[in-house]
Amino acid sequence: MRNNQKKMYGLLLFIVTVMTSASNLWASGADVNSVLIGNQFWMQENLDASHYRNGDPIRYAGSNKEWLDAASKGEGAWCYEKYGRLYNWYAVNDPRGLAPNGWHVPSDQEWKALSDVLGGEAVAGGKMKSTSSALWNTPNISATNSSYFSSLPAGLRGDGGKVFFVGESAYYWSSSEATAKSAWYRVLNYHNASVVRSGEDKEDGMSVRCVKD
Repeated sequence: MRNNQKKMYGLLLFIVTVMTSASNLWASGADVNSVLIGNQFWMQENLDASHYRNGDPIRYAGSNKEWLDAASKGEGAWCYEKYGRLYNWYAVNDPRGLAPNGWHVPSDQEWKALSDVLGGEAVAGGKMKSTSSALWNTPNISATNSSYFSSLPAGLRGDGGKVFFVGESAYYWSSSEATAKSAWYRVLNYHNASVVRSGEDKEDGMSVRCVKD
């Protein structure tokens, strides 16, 4: 009986060690696939963090009620949708750090630099979108993914906490505030080749891509 208990304890200790190591690896930014675009290193995947950089958990808000409650308190939150996690801007702006060590959420100017190096806002979106017709709605206009950014259409968590535009659009937060209630973002759409810059309510949920420090 004691031997079985020792084996179970050893197994549990091994699992905890592996999970802790994986968490530390992510927090260190060492296990991140990236691509050089111009003079910036960008993550090739959307951020998939459930904890801030210091180890504190980011609030999970699965239901509309939980999502709106987080917003009413100015509290960072995430939810999981078809193509990964969506975050409100309060999580982006949290001083504990949403991005892993060595990375940060790009500013409005860094997003502009990305679109500029890809030929400008009118055409950069096509060079950033995944070419898979199984992921993007058709027609996925001008999608070449020549930048290897590999954008996915995760949509937007918007009015009343509802999710819109999955399969149609990819929304990405910047770290730059637009007004007291909104922040700048970029969106790529299935029906055109552009990257659109606009402001959105901080309580809304979007994907996050990070750029290397």
